[in-house]
Amino acid sequence: MSEDTRLMCGLTLILVPTIVYGGLTILGVLTSGSFGAPAPTGLSPLQVSLYRAGHAHAGVLAILSLFLQVAIDYAQIPTSLLWPARLSALAAALLVSGGFFAIAHAPALRPILYTGVGLLVAVTLLVGIGLLRSR
Repeated sequence: MSEDTRLMCGLTLILVPTIVYGGLTILGVLTSGSFGAPAPTGLSPLQVSLYRAGHAHAGVLAILSLFLQVAIDYAQIPTSLLWPARLSALAAALLVSGGFFAIAHAPALRPILYTGVGLLVAVTLLVGIGLLRSR
């Protein structure tokens, strides 16, 4: 594992406790505060759904970010795109999940979600094509 991969994987893993706390918050929302962390009250069904989506995407995209960090070491990617790819993998996880939470309270913040989606599409295509080219 390269030093760059080790750094980015370490940063990604440090974020896992925030995902755990998010799960406890969702548990609090779903149980009206009976279990889990103290949660906002009076959320609409749409807001609860957006909270769930944000939490689910956080976990899945954190795992994808870890995989992409390792895959970048093996992909044939131009040197000038290595760090943008590494940073985009982690940023996409943060922006997509954060975007769901943001639009739950301020729909005008939708560009956060869309920026994350754009980064996610770009980095997965870049790494996927780079892996195919390295055969």
